[in-house]
Amino acid sequence: MIQVAQILFILSVLVILHEFGHYITAKMFKVRVEKFYLFMDAGFSLFKKKIGETEWGIGWLPLGGYVKLSGMIDESLDAEQMSGEPQPWEFRSKPAWQRLIIMLGGIIVNIILAWFIFTILYATVGQKYIATDKIQANGLAFGEVGHKAGFRNGDKILSVDGKYQPSFNRMTLDVLLGDKVEVERNGAKVDVVLTDEMKGEIISKEGKEFVGPRFSNTVVDSVVPKSAANLAGLQKGDKIKALNGAAFTFYDEFKDSISKHKNDSISLSVLRGTQIVELKAKVDQEGKLGFFNKPLDKLDYEVNNKMSIGQAIPAAVNESWALLVYNVKQFKLILRPKTEAYKHVQSPIGIARRLPNTWDWEFIWNFTALFSIGLAFMNLLPIPGLDGGHALFTIAEMITGRKLSDKAMGYVQTGGMIILLSLMALTFGKDIYQLIIDKLL
Repeated sequence: MIQVAQILFILSVLVILHEFGHYITAKMFKVRVEKFYLFMDAGFSLFKKKIGETEWGIGWLPLGGYVKLSGMIDESLDAEQMSGEPQPWEFRSKPAWQRLIIMLGGIIVNIILAWFIFTILYATVGQKYIATDKIQANGLAFGEVGHKAGFRNGDKILSVDGKYQPSFNRMTLDVLLGDKVEVERNGAKVDVVLTDEMKGEIISKEGKEFVGPRFSNTVVDSVVPKSAANLAGLQKGDKIKALNGAAFTFYDEFKDSISKHKNDSISLSVLRGTQIVELKAKVDQEGKLGFFNKPLDKLDYEVNNKMSIGQAIPAAVNESWALLVYNVKQFKLILRPKTEAYKHVQSPIGIARRLPNTWDWEFIWNFTALFSIGLAFMNLLPIPGLDGGHALFTIAEMITGRKLSDKAMGYVQTGGMIILLSLMALTFGKDIYQLIIDKLL
């Protein structure tokens, strides 16, 4: 329920402020606003109240929201209002430049919101990120697909497309969005080039887990009940120092070694407290013992840049711009069929399932800012039914001096809404199906 509450809160903040951007710019140019709705009121409203000329309400379907402007064919597809003579308070009566500002008002507010949130966060709790140089001090460890792509345990990523990324989380994303990765391997520089097919395999099989820190110790964090590790007597806090008498330095070396002993009996040298304990164990058919290694303590790798307001403002602008660029790159990745990234596009249901189970205001505001930039980018797309589609037609009108007829605009808007609703149905359907499967299995 906390995850649901979080996504509803975030969506409410973003939708209200996005639509307020349209509302306030419409009022600036004296356009009548007939409705202002949080969420969609298909068929009925959960709440509505008319104040002045505007009906304020909350819909039951959490798929965004809308403002209905007089004299405009929008999400409501109400073309009847366009049959009469244009009135001074109608959207269609205003100059093209004013209509363009009204259309971009929501996007502008989304960008300002992200900038504002980042500014406040940087000036209060600081700008936090996992440092690439700290986390790959011992090199990096890669999953099976990472090895297939050409990486090797111990590699240090120097740059992606010629650029070094100080944030580790961003660096893993850069690898998937870039073309050429330069790594340091045994003191030499090596280039790794990822094909679209390989990127698709990483996204579908391992995701961001395809790369991680190279742990210098194998320390038991927890033991799976009735597993080989449990039967062997491994305990939380044990440090495994050797396997069959062969010492190793890194956890990935232990994993590689044990995977070669499927269904075999092995001996382990374990440091328990100050004593070395010798244990016998039988590896399962998957090449595992059944314990979890001590996880990453992000405080060991986290950087926190505390800033003044004067420092936070430009840093927040840079972060907002960087996120917008990432949205463009991710969209390009989705459009490349061989990556199959389109299969991993998520609806609010899928996003909510990835949110934490505890209410963390710092995380929520960070996520809201990130999501706000995503919403701005999505609405910039030149798709009929989105703000970018309306803006495109308005810009074309400003250039050519010719305006699309109301009838043609109605057809375009209807087509755009069919495309958008189809995409939403696909993403929601996929996430609902996955939710059901996860509950049953």
